[in-house]
Amino acid sequence: MEYRYSPKGVCSQELIFDIQDGIVTDLKVIGGCSGNLQGISSLIKGLTVDEVIERLRGIKCGFKPTSCPDQISKALEEYKQKVC
Repeated sequence: MEYRYSPKGVCSQELIFDIQDGIVTDLKVIGGCSGNLQGISSLIKGLTVDEVIERLRGIKCGFKPTSCPDQISKALEEYKQKVC
């Protein structure tokens, strides 16, 4: 299932997830720091939605109250509320 999310307070503009049976199978990020986000996308492939949320929730970017990884966790929390 494809799930799209518009992050807030970060450089990335859109997160596009592919989630199958509660497992993140792909993540494409539009905008943001390309290399870092490609690395994060690669690292979360094969993890459950809950594992990704647990690992990324609360990470901050400098003095910002959030980050792209934190926004990924927020996107997946919203996904769980809407789909599950």
